[in-house]
Amino acid sequence: MLQQTQVITVIPYFKKFIKAFPSVTSLAGASEDQVMSHWSGLGFYARARNLHQSSKIIVDQYKGEIPKKFEELIALPGIGTSTAGAILSLSCIEPRPILDGNVKRVLTRFFNISGDLKLSKTNNKLWSLAIACLPEKDYSFYTQAIMDLGATICTSKKTQCSICPVKKNCIAFEKNLVSLLPNKTIKKKKPKQTVFFLILKDQDNNILLEKRENKGIWGGLWSFPELGTNKHIEQWCNKISQDIENIEYGKIINHGFSHFDLEITPVVIDIKDTMSLEDHHGRFTKKQISKLGVPKPVKSLINQLK
Repeated sequence: MLQQTQVITVIPYFKKFIKAFPSVTSLAGASEDQVMSHWSGLGFYARARNLHQSSKIIVDQYKGEIPKKFEELIALPGIGTSTAGAILSLSCIEPRPILDGNVKRVLTRFFNISGDLKLSKTNNKLWSLAIACLPEKDYSFYTQAIMDLGATICTSKKTQCSICPVKKNCIAFEKNLVSLLPNKTIKKKKPKQTVFFLILKDQDNNILLEKRENKGIWGGLWSFPELGTNKHIEQWCNKISQDIENIEYGKIINHGFSHFDLEITPVVIDIKDTMSLEDHHGRFTKKQISKLGVPKPVKSLINQLK
């Protein structure tokens, strides 16, 4: 959960998740919808699918015990070099370097490392420093400490250098370069995509949702059927029902992703008779939807429905 997400955002999700799945066995035995429902709103949903898949591998191949060898850990879905290193170091199994966003920031400033963090040349230099700084003893304390230093003191904004325990040896602090490091990547203007959400509901207020493929944005989640244009809405709806009572366009909402912005136009469609559903469709009540994994804007729109 902490991959690409701040601690303050993760905490409430983590607590609910651990309460629902207190062991790797309970997680492995859960359905994908159950797992996704507890991840809904947290974003980067491939992490949830990888976590679920890893739990099944751990139960099937390792008798429910998380592997303690580096090579076995990184073979699990969603676990890379840094995550595997964190698991081993924080569990006091063996010293392994980590390089998450907080650690990168600390090392970049402490050693005055310039260069775009997205370039392999810069990252290779930081990995070398991460390895060199890792102590053979008390490595679990060190690993936690350097992450916490970046998360609470050596932050991206409003740094607290006055209380930093390592400021005397920090080159960026000495040369007044803290605000300039890490080097900022020039951000390109994100492209915008438009989509129409088809919100079909029957007389009993059952809502039609569509299970998305396990790839792309919102992979594996339940969402509204969508079209890139409003030209064929009635034609599409007629495949589901021959008795459309009303079509109403809602207020446009915007949702940002890391690489593009999505402009969503909700279209509420009331139908009188029953729906003709395909295999990837489902008809749900609001209560049932609360137990499914749905994207944040979908959850918001459902809550707004009368």
